Parts: sequence; C-alpha cells; structure tokens
Amino acid sequence: MSDSAPEPRPVTTEAVPLGTGTRRWLFHPPRRHGEVDTSRSVSFLELFYDLVYVVLIGQAAHTLAEDISWRGAATFAVIFGLIWIAWLNGTLFYELHGREDGHTRSLIFVQMLLLCLMAVYVGHADSDDGRVLAALYALLLALLSYQWYSVYRLDLPELRRTPRRYLIVMVAGIIVTAASVPLSADVRLAVWAVFVVAWCGVEFVILIFWRRRPSYDVVTETMVERFGLFIIIVLGEVVIGVVNGLTDTERSALVTTTGLLGLAIGFGFWWNYADLVSRRLPRETGHYLATWIFTHLPMAMAVAAGGAGMVGLVEHATDHRTPVAVSWLMGGSVAVMLLTTVVVLPTLEDYDRYPSAYKSVQVALVAAAVAALLAGWSRPAPWLLALTLLLVLFATWAFAFVRWLRQGSLINERSAESR
Repeated sequence: MSDSAPEPRPVTTEAVPLGTGTRRWLFHPPRRHGEVDTSRSVSFLELFYDLVYVVLIGQAAHTLAEDISWRGAATFAVIFGLIWIAWLNGTLFYELHGREDGHTRSLIFVQMLLLCLMAVYVGHADSDDGRVLAALYALLLALLSYQWYSVYRLDLPELRRTPRRYLIVMVAGIIVTAASVPLSADVRLAVWAVFVVAWCGVEFVILIFWRRRPSYDVVTETMVERFGLFIIIVLGEVVIGVVNGLTDTERSALVTTTGLLGLAIGFGFWWNYADLVSRRLPRETGHYLATWIFTHLPMAMAVAAGGAGMVGLVEHATDHRTPVAVSWLMGGSVAVMLLTTVVVLPTLEDYDRYPSAYKSVQVALVAAAVAALLAGWSRPAPWLLALTLLLVLFATWAFAFVRWLRQGSLINERSAESR
C-alpha cells in the first residue's frame, strides 16, 4: 500500500441548460434589504458608472467658470444637487442590492445613457435646454424608482416601512421634475431648488428613523470608498480649471505660478479629506449615518466650485486684486470644505475613542474656515490669494498630524487595527 496521499477528485458541477442559465443571469432579482455583502470590493462597473458623472459635473463647473455671479453660483448649486441625488441613488442601490449579473448591468447602462444625454443640456440648464433636462431627469428618477420598487416587493413585511417611505418621496420627485418642464427658466430653477432641499431633508429624516433601531448593518468599506471616489471625481475639476485657465491665458511666470498654486489648493483638499475623513467608517445608528451621507453634498459641491474658480484665478493672475466674485468663490469653497469636515468628524466610528484629538482638530478647522473667508473678503492679488488658501489648508492638515502624533500614533493606523 502506498503512503502517498490520494489524488483529489475533480470537482464537477451540474450542467445548466443555456436557456435557464441565461434567464437566471438576466432576470436574477436584486438582493433584499438585510442582504448586505460586506466582503465585496468596488467593481469596474461602479467605476465606469462614476466616470459618467465626470462629464455632468464638468459641464456644470464650466458654466459656473464662465459666469461667476450670484445667479451663476445658485444655478450651479441646484444643478449639482440634482446630479448628486442621482449619483446617491445609483450608488446606494448597487451597494445594498446590486449583483454582478446581466440584470444589474443592463439597468446601470440605461442610467448611463440617460446621464450622457443629460450632460448635453446641463451647461445651459437655465435656458430652454432646462426643459429637456427636466424630462430626462424625470425619466432617470422613474428608472431608479423602479429599481427600488423591485427590492421593495421582495422584502419581508417587517422591513417594508422605510423602503415604502423612500419610494413615496421618489415618486413625488418624478412628479415635480416632470411638472417643471413647461415652466419658465427662472421658475423651473426655483422648483428644482425646492426639490433638492426638500428631497434631501425628507430623506435625511427617513434615514434617521431607519437607523434609530437598525435590524441589520448597512455601512461597509465599499460604501465609504464610493463616497471617497466621488470626491476624487470633483477634485478633477480643480485640475481642469487650472489647465483651462492656463490654456486660455497668455502664459508668463506669474500666470504659471498662480496656476500651480491653484492646483496645490486641490492637493490641500485631497490631503485633508484623505487623512481626516476618507476610509473611516461612519457610525450605524441615530443621525450619524444620515449626517455623514448628506454632508458629502455641500462638501463635494464646494470642491467642484473651487475648480470652477480656478479659471478666473488664472485668467486674472496679473491683476493687482482678485475680482470680487472669484475671490469670494475661492475663499468660500475652501471655507465650506473645512466646515463640512467639522460636521463629518463626529459621525465617524472612532470619534469617541479620541475625543480630545478630534475636538482640537475641529477647532482648528473652524479657525481655518474663518481665515479662508477673510482671505476671500480682502481680495489680495490672485497669486497671494491662492498661496494664502493653500497655507490655510496645509495648516489644518499639519495641526491634525502633530495632534495625532501626540496621541501616540496616527488615527489612520489605529482605525485599521480596530477593524
């Protein structure tokens, strides 16, 4: 008798008829509420989906760069809010209920087709193009509502209350946006603004009640990563703004230096978000998850607006003082980015473990936001404004870095060990 181990038997699987396998792949139902896959990673399809939003946000930011005014900023904020709501719905659906199958892929690609068509009209949403944009947005909301309904009808009765409320708000959004099609441009924008504020407010409350006594966990590392990737998407507008400004301006040492300082502001955005917020899990219960999610809207909007302001900053690089609108846009963008970070920090899972470190960082962020607003108000030369805002962002990061070192180690490392 041989002492060697027996050879393993080949693994055999039962053959599935082609028709049956195809039907399963194309019509596999989504995951129900509670069936959260905590072990998955961000897929190529999700990255592809997010790339479509680069075009939408780019169009909106380009329009703001051409018209930095109160009306231009208000229009940009409304359009960005619509874009973010669509992204949030698509992202959360895939995170909570999507599968790697033909059914999920097909619905996402249909969404991407609608989003690409919307991008054609986003740049002139405050004109007659807004009519087509409203119609396309209503179709997109209808498709997203169908997806959420496909989950709702599979859910256990005891888990249907929150999805039902969510669907009611989605249907109301379809009605409102569709009804805005025949309105005049100004009235339509006002309706959209009310819709964005109301939708976020109502869904914020629904999410709080849902998480008051959660029956299952929904926060995963992939969810946190998707929100971080969206911030990276809008950071791309900073790079585009600098490049467009340098392309359209007669280049000199001063103009180039101003552009590079502006680009470094984008680095400061990334550095603060990456080390203070990114890859840190938010808390599951109470208002924390809702706050974490919806604070990302003004945060991302501020970064994108800063990218739009880069064009004016570079184009006026040789001026003795930065134009009023450009100066306030840049200072305000940095201030909002810092203040939203202050709001996000208490929602993080490890906030209570290092309260003294986090609270001191919050104080520093508020002080830096005030400094950014003062810089915008004082209107120094463009290069000096860019340098000042860069130093403000660097100072907050440096303060946090030193504060955490005094705690014994970086919070990033402790967070990784605690997972």
